[in-house]
Amino acid sequence: MIDELELAFDERAEKGRHTRRAQRKRNKQKRGGRGRTVVALLMTFLLLGVLGGGVWYGFDRVQGYFLTPDYDGGGKGEVQVEVEAGQSIAEIANTLVAAGVVKSTKAFIEAADANSRSQNIQPGLYKVRKEMNAESALGLLLDLKNKVTNQFTIPEGRTAKAIFGLLSKQMKIPVKEFETAAKDPEALGVPDWWFNRKDNQPVKKSIEGFLFPDTYEINPNATAESVLKDMVQRFLDVTTEIDFVKTVEAKRGGISPYEALIVASLAQAEAGNAEDLGKIARVAYNRAYGDVLHCENGNGLMNCLEFDVGVNYYWELTGQKTKASRSMTDAELFDKDNPYRMHGKAGLTPTPINNPGKQALEGAADPPPGKWLFFVAIDKEGHSEFAETNEEHDRNVQKARENGIL
Repeated sequence: MIDELELAFDERAEKGRHTRRAQRKRNKQKRGGRGRTVVALLMTFLLLGVLGGGVWYGFDRVQGYFLTPDYDGGGKGEVQVEVEAGQSIAEIANTLVAAGVVKSTKAFIEAADANSRSQNIQPGLYKVRKEMNAESALGLLLDLKNKVTNQFTIPEGRTAKAIFGLLSKQMKIPVKEFETAAKDPEALGVPDWWFNRKDNQPVKKSIEGFLFPDTYEINPNATAESVLKDMVQRFLDVTTEIDFVKTVEAKRGGISPYEALIVASLAQAEAGNAEDLGKIARVAYNRAYGDVLHCENGNGLMNCLEFDVGVNYYWELTGQKTKASRSMTDAELFDKDNPYRMHGKAGLTPTPINNPGKQALEGAADPPPGKWLFFVAIDKEGHSEFAETNEEHDRNVQKARENGIL
């Protein structure tokens, strides 16, 4: 009985040992499983982080394709940018990006595409701000209050010498710098062919006649040379606009455009009002190129203009005091040392004698028909009477005297 009890006890003990070993093994396996689980979780988080970063990077790249880089606010500080004549919207945008005004060229182009007024941006210097959104930057360029302006008007009929003085005073640049820049008209943009003449007169290249009278916006950073270039370009633009060269070549026969420019300057100097410009140009053509031989120089008859204005031009050019025509003596009118005299000498002056305006150019290119050889101002408003004969002219002169003009 005792032996059977001992045997049963030993069997239960052995089972207990097996059970405890199995439990320890399961516990060990369980502990190992928890470790692997932690590692797995860490790996999962790391993988998600990498994937998330990649997704964010990809999103950012994709966003760059669909969203235009642009600043949010209205900007800060102040900076000046220059819009040059003829620049495209893209070129203006590049200028703004380079100056730190807008964030991207694309942003400004899109803002301009959305605003029909963007094509009205004028050349010039503008005050804007840095780091602006493109729409605000466009708004500043369209508001002329932000334009740095230095407007200056050159009146019609001023000589180059007088223009240099006016510009010097306005721009605080010495006259000498304008004179130096003007010595080479071709360097300022005057094409060489403009100086061709068909009247057998010697060619003298001068800037006179090519400084178009107009209102200009002068850049504060402009130089004497750059301003004169702008004026020459304006002359070329206007003469192209009115077909000056084509009209002269088609309607003035053997007269060159340069000779017509000289005539325009003479008419500008002589006319008291715009309505007489074309008629005075016609008188100049009739006298210089017409069949009527009008004056004598000892070697026979020749065509003479007999305009007084050439005398005053030469005096101004050489720093002498000018006079009213009625105060000039015959010795002054016929002075052989004056290359610009038009008494006792055939043909036109060596160069234009001033810088004529658009109406004077139009009048010289296509003057009204007429056989006039004389004109005289007959009232204080500057209106002239025109005549074909000496007798008619004498009557007009008498009318001028009665009106207190002569």
